[in-house]
Amino acid sequence: MVTFPNCKINLGLHIVEKRNDGFHNLETVFYPLPFTDILEVITDPGHQPGQATEPKLTTSGLNIDTSAGNNICLKAWNLLQKNFSQLTPVKLHLHKNVPMGAGLGGGSADGAFTLKMLNTIFDLNMPQTRLADYALELGSDCPFFIYNQPMFASGRGEILEAVDVDLSGYSFLVVDPGLHISTAQAFSQIRTSAAPVHLKNAITLPVETWKENIKNDFEESAYFLHPQLKDIKPWLYNHGAVYASMTGSGSCFYGIFEKDKLPLDTRPGWQFIHLP
Repeated sequence: MVTFPNCKINLGLHIVEKRNDGFHNLETVFYPLPFTDILEVITDPGHQPGQATEPKLTTSGLNIDTSAGNNICLKAWNLLQKNFSQLTPVKLHLHKNVPMGAGLGGGSADGAFTLKMLNTIFDLNMPQTRLADYALELGSDCPFFIYNQPMFASGRGEILEAVDVDLSGYSFLVVDPGLHISTAQAFSQIRTSAAPVHLKNAITLPVETWKENIKNDFEESAYFLHPQLKDIKPWLYNHGAVYASMTGSGSCFYGIFEKDKLPLDTRPGWQFIHLP
């Protein structure tokens, strides 16, 4: 079975407060975009009871960690295998396209899509709500990819509420500056301030007004850590973006453009992902 784990962007990201457990409460809108990895899962039809049940993972594309202790696809298999004895060994192949440590949620998507595929392949019959509970054990962003539709997120990002945001009439340009930003470092530099309009309300306004009303609190900390990132958002606006922002804790930025009006210019050192 083959599937295509897609990425996401954050439409606004407001850090509300630090929690007693060391995490932060936040508010954001997750929005899926059709830029994907490729994930294949193959079962072993010749598996015999009593044989080793460790999954195997191979990869291509961008270089990633494939060790059992770190790779999220293997973590997803191990998580379900603890509770579902019918899981037999699988071979996974992940072709990695989505940049890592870039705020696009590519790893979270890979883990969530692995859960969904295993649920289907092994007839586990788990509803989305239970899959989302398992996904949360993999990471705060993972439950979103179980539903994979525009969601207002609060708490650590795991409290999800569907929102009516349709950007299908626009084109997107994602700019990857090739930097990996440590989430811990980003949080250490965060300085919060009240949003001009509550995100739930701001997201219902015309996209043309988002520049004044929707922000990502991580942008300033990202600029402090990597001053060269300050050039990206002005570049997007100067090239016609209706709205531009960093996604997640960075380092990727995206611009929302009128349909089929993506700029063709390039910039040395930046990778451009066109999503018309």
